[in-house]
Amino acid sequence: MASKRHTKNLTLVDADKKYLAAEAFALVESFESTKFDETINVAFRLGIDVKQADQQVRGATTLPNGLGKKVRVVVFAKGPKVQEAQDAGADFVGAEDLVAKISEGWLDFDKVIATPDMMATISKVSRILGPRGLMPNPKLGTVTLDLAKAINEERKGKIEFRAEKAGVVHAPIGKKSFGAQKLKENFEALVEMILRAKPMASKGTYLKSVTVSGTMSPGVRLEPSQFTSTVKDA
Repeated sequence: MASKRHTKNLTLVDADKKYLAAEAFALVESFESTKFDETINVAFRLGIDVKQADQQVRGATTLPNGLGKKVRVVVFAKGPKVQEAQDAGADFVGAEDLVAKISEGWLDFDKVIATPDMMATISKVSRILGPRGLMPNPKLGTVTLDLAKAINEERKGKIEFRAEKAGVVHAPIGKKSFGAQKLKENFEALVEMILRAKPMASKGTYLKSVTVSGTMSPGVRLEPSQFTSTVKDA
């Protein structure tokens, strides 16, 4: 049974309308709040066939206003790179010792970064990290020799996105307490990367639907066509 708060919030949403971004985030901000600071999420339905290798959508971007939470970063490194990672603020740095801890069930971290020479070592726990989306990937900037840059980006609010079944991408863009403007700025940074990631093989309408919602709040549909000119030749 829906709560009085949820029912009240639903009355504020026009189910038949697709909102402009500014309207949508003002509406999200106006919803009656829960006792905790809700995470605001976005769902994109894309005109792609994820079964086709040439229609995969995956990428990463740093949100200008972060995600509103502390990001715990693990770095796999050896030699001088250990000190570099520690100086840059990594929460945990190691090699085989981290593999042993993870193998025993330790997962008290949010992101994993590695130097290229550590990938053979990390492969020993790929079956644990992979399904959780924690496996380092050079295309996402998490396999790198520039550890300071990678750690800084993760701490600032770097998010990774990937199209799932039916071509849907889910991603968080911050907390409700950010307010409409900061959420909109984060959203626009994500939209730009989604558009840039459009596969050449994708035909027809690329952005089919866009919905923003809070953890405990109703979804608000946005008008997809307002974003098609955000990036040239997207």
